[in-house]
Amino acid sequence: MTMNLLKQIAGSRLPVTFYRSGDIDQVRILRAAGLVVALVPSPSDPLSMSGSASAAQVLAITQKGREELAKFNYPESRPPRWRYRSPRFTARARSYASGPPQSSSSQHLPH
Repeated sequence: MTMNLLKQIAGSRLPVTFYRSGDIDQVRILRAAGLVVALVPSPSDPLSMSGSASAAQVLAITQKGREELAKFNYPESRPPRWRYRSPRFTARARSYASGPPQSSSSQHLPH
């Protein structure tokens, strides 16, 4: 279950905040294992180590966390979407650099 949360964190834009007590507990486990860098509030009753916490915020996934994700083959060898631009934009920019666009129909008009 905790690895599923780590996968969810890896697929999210950081920082990500969790408000449910179950998720906060899982973030505590991930932080204790050294898989994430997170701000986790201390319990409201420090003597019994219990009580509700308001939220936990994950700031980053550590190198160890990325290695654990790689063991599960996550993310599935899909490159990040923001790194690659659509080829149609670069092709259009190149065609304009050589001169104004010419339509193919104007080349075949009878004289």
